[in-house]
Amino acid sequence: MSEKFNLEIIRPDRTIFNSETKEVVIPAYEGIMTILKDHIALITFLRPGFIEVEIENKIEKFYVEDGTVEFFNNKLLILSSSVIQVEKLSKVIVDKMLEKSKNLLQNSEIKDKEKYILNYKVNSLQEIN
Repeated sequence: MSEKFNLEIIRPDRTIFNSETKEVVIPAYEGIMTILKDHIALITFLRPGFIEVEIENKIEKFYVEDGTVEFFNNKLLILSSSVIQVEKLSKVIVDKMLEKSKNLLQNSEIKDKEKYILNYKVNSLQEIN
């Protein structure tokens, strides 16, 4: 019996990924979650980080800043306006995003929730570089 389930990653302008996979790791607000076939039904939100998809014993990595996740009947649907394959992010783009995020963190008037999100964004972007 197959251990695979269907994964679809969608941006508002196009489908980024649509295939079967054995394992997906997502950065949820509850923590890093690993989704396998027959996982309990789930709806959650994404925080900045990486979506890691196992394809043919290789890991495909996507950077994401926000989004929603639904897993039901062995179908995982990820909706995000910010998702992009890590290999498609140039160093120049990552550096600009990192600089902007660090500058926002210096603002003493930002709320704790914004600091929380920006810290994850900065850590993830530094990992790309």
